[in-house]
Amino acid sequence: METIFFSIIIPLYNRPEEIKELLLSLCLQTYTHFEVLVIEDGSKNRAEDLMIHFYNKLNIRYFYKPNSGQGFSRNFGFERAEGEYFIIFDSDVLVPEKYLEIVNETIQKEKLDAYGGPDAAHPSFTPLQKAISYSMTSVFTTGGIRGKNTQVSKVFHPRSFNMGISREVWEKTKGFKITRSGEDIELSIRIKELGFHSALIPEAFVYHKRRTNFEQFFKQVHFFGRARINIYTFFPNELKWVHFIPALFTIFCGITLLSFLFLFNGLFLICITFLILFCLLIFIDSSLKNKSLYIGFLSVSASFVQLIGYGIGFITDFIKRILLRHQS
Repeated sequence: METIFFSIIIPLYNRPEEIKELLLSLCLQTYTHFEVLVIEDGSKNRAEDLMIHFYNKLNIRYFYKPNSGQGFSRNFGFERAEGEYFIIFDSDVLVPEKYLEIVNETIQKEKLDAYGGPDAAHPSFTPLQKAISYSMTSVFTTGGIRGKNTQVSKVFHPRSFNMGISREVWEKTKGFKITRSGEDIELSIRIKELGFHSALIPEAFVYHKRRTNFEQFFKQVHFFGRARINIYTFFPNELKWVHFIPALFTIFCGITLLSFLFLFNGLFLICITFLILFCLLIFIDSSLKNKSLYIGFLSVSASFVQLIGYGIGFITDFIKRILLRHQS
C-alpha cells in the first residue's frame, strides 16, 4: 500500500491551550508521514511561543496572518502545503493515535477524493462537554445526522472539524469560496458536483471538545442555524425538511409558553406532556450511554440549547434573507 504524505491544516484564533492539546495528540500518531501547518488567523493571544516545544517532535510550520476567518485561513494553508492529501481539523479536537493509519488505508482502498469523520467525547472531557457532545451526535436531536451516511440528501457532506481532500480536489475547487457560515458544506457540495468521490470514514473519528458553557454553545448553534440559510442562497435544493426541525421545535416551545401564560389549559397539557416525554427520552438515553445520571440531566439542557439556538438562528435568517430578501 502506498504511503501518502498528509498535510494537516489547522486554523487558529486565540486558542493556544487548545492547539497545544491537539498537537500533543498528533505526536502520538502511529502513522508519521505528515506535516502540520498552523495558521494563526490574526489572534491577539498568539501561540507562536508554544510552537517551540513541537519543532523537534513534529514536522510543523507556523504562520501568522491578518484575520480573514477559518475558510480563507485554510486556503492559506492549502497554498503552502506540500502533501498529496490535505486534512483539516478544528483547533478544539483531539486525534486518536491510529487516525492517520486508518485514513491512509481507507482512502486508498475506497479511492476517496474527499472524506469526513465523526466526532466523539473523550473520557477526560467535563460532564458538560460530554452532554454537549451527546446533543450534537444523538439520533434524538438533529445532531444525529452529522456523523452518519444516511442523511436525508443521501449524500455525505464532510464537515471541517474533521475533513480531508486530495490535492486534485483543491486544485479544481480552489478551496473555500466563503470563509465562514457554512463554508464547509458549500465546499462539500461543490466537490460532489464536480464528480469527486466523497464519503464518511466512521472509524476516523476525533474527540471534539466544542464549547465549555451553555452560553458559548448557544452562540455556536445559533450561528449554525444562520449558516444553513446561507447555504440555501448558494444551493436552494440543499434545504431539506430535516433542517426545519429545530425551528419547529422552537416554535413548539413558544406555543407551550404562550398557552401557559394565557391559560389555554388543554393546549398546554398536550404540549408539556410532549416536552416531558422528550426530556425523559434524552435523560434515559444519555444516562445509559454516558453511565452518569448527571450527564443525562445536563444532556436535557444541552439538547434544548442546541435545538432552540439553531432554531432561532434559522428562523431569523429565513425571515430576513428568504421571505424579506435582505442581504446578510
